[in-house]
Amino acid sequence: MMKLFLCLAFLGTGVSAVLQCTVVPGKLKQIDAGNGEVYGVNEKDDIYRWSEDNWVPIPGKLIHVSVGPAGVWGVNRQTFIYKLQDDNWVQVTGLLKQIDAGGEKYLSGVNGLDSIYCLNQEYTISRSASLPFVFIDGSLKYYSCGPLGCWGVNSINQIYYRYGVSPSACRGSHWKQVDGSLIMVEVGTDGSVYGVNSAGNVYKREGISAATPTGTWWNQLDFCGAFKHVAYDQGILWLLTEKEDIFKCTIDGSVVPTL
Repeated sequence: MMKLFLCLAFLGTGVSAVLQCTVVPGKLKQIDAGNGEVYGVNEKDDIYRWSEDNWVPIPGKLIHVSVGPAGVWGVNRQTFIYKLQDDNWVQVTGLLKQIDAGGEKYLSGVNGLDSIYCLNQEYTISRSASLPFVFIDGSLKYYSCGPLGCWGVNSINQIYYRYGVSPSACRGSHWKQVDGSLIMVEVGTDGSVYGVNSAGNVYKREGISAATPTGTWWNQLDFCGAFKHVAYDQGILWLLTEKEDIFKCTIDGSVVPTL
């Protein structure tokens, strides 16, 4: 049975919002949400899709899975890359340890050496298994994209934003370091940016717009616990604890001041 509770999220602006959180049955080591879908993998590399309030097993083995406008993609322990086509996993060229399908039908990710790669839209929508991944300068351990650009964190938890990214030019133009320190960062389908730091605190980047794609400040959300992974889509935050418990949280629209 799912456990439902309310939690008070204290925000950096001196206001708080009531969160309605559900502890979802099961254990996951990684989760991703996008385009109205949610996928995850557990410690045994089993793959699951969230459907009608249940985890539905998907055949195959992956260590990281991603869903978004570019489709459903994943990587396994050998860092081989797979795309879900017609309910089957099709291996494509390349090697990645982390992958992200959240861009505008373009793909991004990093390999075992923290080298950064992307795949333009014309190839993510093709059915070819031979794909020309594009190398991006820099070094990141986690990279995620959305409609207003791409965000990443490096091996010492510094945060970076990539300018000039587009569906036909996923390489982009240059990096800007953003204030703060995170172990992972995820961009939602709507452009929202969330991340987790080394202490397990969850943050949302505020002030993001087309004119200010890097936003203005980090808003800490206290979810009554520590987490290692966050994903966001359609008003729902998905959170994983160090023990791989799964939280599904929605934020009440009413905001009240704190003392």
